Amino acid sequence: MSLRVLVHVASERSSPYRVPFLQSLVGLMAGGTDDEVKVNFRLEQNQFILSKDQRPETRDQYQRPEGVPLRRAPFCPMKRLSVTEAASIPLDMTQGGVDVGVAILLQSSNQRLLLTRRAKTLRIFPNVWVPPGGHIEPDETVLEAGLRELEEETGLSLVPEQVQTQTLGLWESVFPAALSRGLPQRHHIVVYVLLKTRKDHEELQEELRPSAVEVSACLWADPGLIRTVLSQEDCNQDSVWVSEVSADGSLTEVLVPVSVFRNSAPDHGPDLERISTGTKFALGLWLQDLNPGGRPWNCSQESTK
Repeated sequence: MSLRVLVHVASERSSPYRVPFLQSLVGLMAGGTDDEVKVNFRLEQNQFILSKDQRPETRDQYQRPEGVPLRRAPFCPMKRLSVTEAASIPLDMTQGGVDVGVAILLQSSNQRLLLTRRAKTLRIFPNVWVPPGGHIEPDETVLEAGLRELEEETGLSLVPEQVQTQTLGLWESVFPAALSRGLPQRHHIVVYVLLKTRKDHEELQEELRPSAVEVSACLWADPGLIRTVLSQEDCNQDSVWVSEVSADGSLTEVLVPVSVFRNSAPDHGPDLERISTGTKFALGLWLQDLNPGGRPWNCSQESTK
């Protein structure tokens, strides 16, 4: 098996140890039934190490001193998995660990945020709106992985010197997203990294060269749209323009109903085009960054997946 970057946990009294596949990260770090906890993390010797220790050497350079929120959905399968259900999961899976991914929230100089719709042919969360991102490869930093994935998926090539960087939060992601849709097959922690550029969204749009294998559409979302999506309040517009990606990578402007971005995944049956729950969590943190002191959005507002 190839080397993978997996989640480990450390405390002041213990060396880092690998977290098992079936262990909820939030449950482990919070020590109870809470769905959110403040943590620090660092990437060291290809181990993604979570801790509650606030010493500078225990956290990534792009974290705030008080740590970052680590959250899971209220319906997280790892929170609700029974002993019988856990025993039904293949042994080679349960003996594995928790993988690590990074998602880039690319903010233009005029406060637009890039979202991409995953291709319908992808096995995991197809046709769902997310920021560009993917797995952290061995020997990469979190930022290096994010910039690589951003370029691979969108064609946008940035270097650290061109952006302001900040870690917004961590999301515990499980696929399928709820037990009603099947037993867990994937377990990740996703690092949401905010990159602020000096280019406006029109300049960046000109540089977009999305990979049709991974991305089927792109959207530059403004704060008003994001607030509407997260609050479920009435919207002053029925649809927004997005850039659909053809098989040859060319872009076509089409209108998508705003109601699409408000969808939650159904309990059963085919999934819907929507913004993922983890992405909504990150978008709420982005709005807080734009308006410090504003009321945070709580992902428990989603009654379904």
